[in-house]
Order: sequence, then C-alpha cells, then structure tokens
Amino acid sequence: MDELEVTYEVQGPAARLTINREAARNALSPGVIAGLCAGLDKAEADSAVRVVVLTGTGVKAFCAGGDLGGMADGFLAGHEGRRGYGALLLKIQGCSKPTIARLNGHALAGGMGLVLASDFAIASSEAQLGLPEIDRGLFPMMLLALLQRHLGRKQALQLLLTGERVGAAEAVTLGLVNQAVAPAGLDAAVELLAGKLAGKSQAILKLGKRAFLSAEDLPLAQAIELLAANLSINVLAEDAAEGVTAFLEKRKPNWKDR
Repeated sequence: MDELEVTYEVQGPAARLTINREAARNALSPGVIAGLCAGLDKAEADSAVRVVVLTGTGVKAFCAGGDLGGMADGFLAGHEGRRGYGALLLKIQGCSKPTIARLNGHALAGGMGLVLASDFAIASSEAQLGLPEIDRGLFPMMLLALLQRHLGRKQALQLLLTGERVGAAEAVTLGLVNQAVAPAGLDAAVELLAGKLAGKSQAILKLGKRAFLSAEDLPLAQAIELLAANLSINVLAEDAAEGVTAFLEKRKPNWKDR
C-alpha cells in the first residue's frame, strides 16, 4: 500500500482508509486505487477490524474523481487503469465487512463511485455530489452501473446527462447518502454508526450482505429461492442460536462471529 497517497489507521473497531492528496482534491491516481485495494485487503484479514471507513484529507473534497492530469500513456495502459477503478468499486461493494464512506467534502465523478459502492455514507452538510464528466466530453460509464441500482431512471439520467451537483441534504432525499450532518459532528456520526455495526455478529452481517448483493439482480422467484437457502444456512449458525437464547433470557448476546 502506498502510504503517501493512502493512509491506514485502526480506530477502535474501525479501519480508516484516508486518501491523502488534499492538494489534488484527493483525486484518484493509480497509487490511490492500489492503496485503497491494499487497505481493504488488510482490513479483511484483520479479525479485530469490524468496520471499514473510507474518507479523504481536508474539508473540501472527499474525492474529486480521476486525476485527469495523470492519465496513463497509451491506449492499453489507460484501459487497464480504468479496469482497475472498476475492480476497486467491486472490492468495496464486495467487502465482507460493512463499509462507510465519510464525506468530509465533495464527492465528484469517480469519487461519487466510491460513495455508491460503500454500504453507508455520512456526509458533511457542506459536501456536494455530482458527475461532471459530461462537461469534459466524458461519460461515467462504470459507476453508472451502481447509480442505476440507487436511483430511478429519470433521476439517474438527470445527474448523468446534466452534470449537476446535489447538496448533502438532497443526496439524503435521493438515497445517495444516509445522513448529512454539520461538519463538526461528522466524526461522531461515523463513530456512532460504526459502533452499532461492530456490535452485531460479523458472521451474520457477512452472510446477509452477500445474500443482499446476490439477490439484487435476480427475478423475484429466483431471489426468494436463493434467500430461503441462505436463511436455512443462517439458522444453523452458532450466533443464531445465541441470539435467540439471549432474547429469551432478556440479555445481550455474546457473539462468537460464527
């Protein structure tokens, strides 16, 4: 992991991955993409980490998108770089541990993709989200696959085709982020959510998140069948037995994460 462009820090139950390019508005360089991927792998391998937080340095930008000034030379190299960004989106979404995007500032273009790929997003009330690629003669091809899964057709096309930005409060209404809070309360809101998630059975969270993603694009009948099978696996887990017993005994469960 490139420690210069992405920092990794464990704070309580959460691993925080921070894009460390404030002067470049935390734009996505090859080093940032590699650093985020490595950080996610590191968090996955650490049993003490129960939540992953993605954020940026400073207060102006969470991530302003791709570094247009640092685009790779050559068609094939550029194509592989773009595929690397797509792989990062899949890695964030597929992370077995809950992921929270902490929007310390604007999330634009590819930076908005990081937000969409995360399980949760909490934004500073001063943050804006948008897809300005259309005004650069480009189109946000890969992240639109995630946008389609968050918004209705007309709302998605408005963001994609106009390049308009939306404020944090409107982003909550649209379902792009979970909360918009005053900048001074951002860390407290992230820590509160991380604490709630850390207190759940990690085995059941992992099973449930995998089932959610697997069922997302299936026809209804196939989704129900898949989820019935996942429920049968769920009830065999040790933590399922512990959760039911704790409920009946009116006490907090003692999760074994299995």
